[in-house]
Amino acid sequence: MSVVQNVVGATGSTADTSPFRGNMVSQALRRVDDNVLIREAQRGNRAAFEELVRQYDHAVLRLALRLTASEQDAQDIYQEAFLKAYRNLVSFRFECSFYTWIYRIVTNLCLDHLRKKNVRKEDAPVTTMQDGTELSLLDQVADDRAHSNPERDLMRRELGHKIGIALNRLTARERMVFELKHYQGLKLRTIGEMLNTTEETAKNTLFRATQKLRGALAEMRE
Repeated sequence: MSVVQNVVGATGSTADTSPFRGNMVSQALRRVDDNVLIREAQRGNRAAFEELVRQYDHAVLRLALRLTASEQDAQDIYQEAFLKAYRNLVSFRFECSFYTWIYRIVTNLCLDHLRKKNVRKEDAPVTTMQDGTELSLLDQVADDRAHSNPERDLMRRELGHKIGIALNRLTARERMVFELKHYQGLKLRTIGEMLNTTEETAKNTLFRATQKLRGALAEMRE
């Protein structure tokens, strides 16, 4: 069942987790195609909106899952994001890409979720173990690689509770900027657009988040 069908009344479907097809074309071409689909959808063409969903559903679900660390919450935000996009598409003015627009919707929904649920995630900046081993920001988060290092996995688990405490020092916005930069690989300028702020503000927020995490973990090692 499609998201468009969900929007107009059906419930219970989940996102298509097939590879994001937009990766096969350039951003410029994708934006042109998106604009054509958006104009058609604004005229009431459900098939056009459904195609937009198909192009971005995996990316949206993946972002929501990364930011909430909950499959159920991610599914809820996924549905709500496309519902909101469907309802507000008529007001889309082509001042940014659909990619930026839908990501902005998702990040704002996740920000609200994080503020309400006070979610804790297990990620952190570079830290040094007792044996001198350095773990990077991304090393400390479980990944999808088929063959992970058992010893490093053990270190991740040992750090888990400390990282949770350290993240208590981050605001929801700081966690959001940190996630978008380090896990989604987005540029600070794009992050600023998504959060309705400037690139410089996003940069400062990322710096504060990293410093807080470094400081908190350093204190725990003392």
